[in-house]
Amino acid sequence: MYFRASALVCATHPHGETAVIVRLLTMEHGLVAAYVAGGRGRQMRPVLIPGNVVEAEVRSKSENQLPFARVELVRSRGPWLTEPLPAAAIAWVTALTATALPERHPYPPLYEALSALMDAVCVAPSARGWVLPLLSYEVLVLRELGYGTPVERPEQLDWPAFHDVFDRIGRELARYPLADRRRDVMAARALLRERLERIEGWE
Repeated sequence: MYFRASALVCATHPHGETAVIVRLLTMEHGLVAAYVAGGRGRQMRPVLIPGNVVEAEVRSKSENQLPFARVELVRSRGPWLTEPLPAAAIAWVTALTATALPERHPYPPLYEALSALMDAVCVAPSARGWVLPLLSYEVLVLRELGYGTPVERPEQLDWPAFHDVFDRIGRELARYPLADRRRDVMAARALLRERLERIEGWE
């Protein structure tokens, strides 16, 4: 297996003393786990931040082997990780993606939606500019994985309605794609909810 593609960093896990296993979301190859030598080093740590856009070169000798990856930074989300609310949003949607999606199954709509959501989180002047797209992304994850849900996002931002839909979608996510590991992953969503509650007008 060999490919070179633009990818979104969704998660990293330490491997050995200096390497990491990175989970990358690509348009054509879906979610791919790959070994990155020196991924915990000074040069690579800022590159492998969840949410970053990278150019990835991924190769393996067989389909059953863990691929090796070389990555180059294209766009960093690092500056927004110092802001509590954007940081919580990025942490949640990347954790959701890395955990819920099966590996090596392409989901072009999810790749496009997550890319657009990340841009919105980083560009919008406030959370009002991205909270509804975030709900849409969660619903899209459920639908793409075959968990059709009757939950629809509000057409306009009304905080009480948003609060209700946010909690209902959360229950669907915990029940279905995150059922086996909801405690760890849903903690990221709980933190996002806590920070959203501080927005004036949330009731």
